[in-house]
Amino acid sequence: MKTLKLRIKDKHSKVLNQLASAVNFVWNYVNDLCFKHLQRTGKFFSAFDIAKYTAGASKELNLHSQTIQAITEELVLRRKQFKKAKLKWRVSNPHSAKKSLGWIPFKKTAIKYQHGQIKYGNHHWFSLWDSYGLNKYTVKTGAFVQDSRGRWYVCLVVDSSTTLTKPAPSAVTEQRRSVGIDLGLKDLATLSNGQKIQAQRTYRKYEKKLGIAQRARNKKRVKAIHAKIKQIRHNHLHQESTKLVKHYAAIFVGNINAKSLAKTKLAKSVLDAGWTMFRTLLKYKCENAGVWFEEVNESYTTQTCSCCGSRQNSPKGRAGLGIREWTCVQCGTLHDRDINAAKNILALGHERLGGGIPLL
Repeated sequence: MKTLKLRIKDKHSKVLNQLASAVNFVWNYVNDLCFKHLQRTGKFFSAFDIAKYTAGASKELNLHSQTIQAITEELVLRRKQFKKAKLKWRVSNPHSAKKSLGWIPFKKTAIKYQHGQIKYGNHHWFSLWDSYGLNKYTVKTGAFVQDSRGRWYVCLVVDSSTTLTKPAPSAVTEQRRSVGIDLGLKDLATLSNGQKIQAQRTYRKYEKKLGIAQRARNKKRVKAIHAKIKQIRHNHLHQESTKLVKHYAAIFVGNINAKSLAKTKLAKSVLDAGWTMFRTLLKYKCENAGVWFEEVNESYTTQTCSCCGSRQNSPKGRAGLGIREWTCVQCGTLHDRDINAAKNILALGHERLGGGIPLL
């Protein structure tokens, strides 16, 4: 299973905005209904219980019945996930600062693809740029979604098992290797074989232009710059993750906690690096390509000698972040801090030492 995201042509924005407003109405109605029922009875509604209160709404709101069902299922799921009696309202007013981005969920029976167009329900046909060739896939479910610039996309969850092909013999030979990856800020990733993937620092490059637009209160320009930063970062992470999946049979990545580091002084750099997105891309691409992927505990990987396992005289804590090279007092090996960490991550994946003890 994987998700395909395709751009809807702008001429359909008005219709999609109207449908999204109807979706918000259903969400708010069901949200309030569930909360009032909880206050009266002390019990939560299930998605099945809600169905009888939304019967017939599809004709009145011009929504497909499967869309209304998907909305109720999503609300019940998120209520359980976040353990809340009542979720946030979805705001449709385009002039409101708290306006919710458009969202129209659907199931397989609600759409049909034909000749470069998606048919939603019985009346709406939406043209799109089909860069994937949707005829090759079996659509399971999906949603129309809107970005911060008002552009619409269709996200389709598809079954890609029928499109998978066996790798060429040369690729199989080349993939008889494994690699450990240490994520960082100066370099996006350091591989256990010594290679380094440089960080683009996209936000830093556009920070000055973004500040000018924000001080001028040019909201349209601010959204455009943020979208450009996101696209450049996403494109870079896609390219590098694809290269890694093509060249290695097993990939081990450190489980660095980006969420915690985003609350420190390093927040801008951590968010700009996109560690979580990079690991997510690696994970699903490895699953599709039949490559082994695993996140390992990277605690003490920078402090431990990858040759003998000693932690004496190694850089420790924040005070040791500036030390990029160090020599092990036990075996005398000179280590690059990041490469040593990557070797230890690879060793944790294989449950052995990263390298042998060198001859003294």
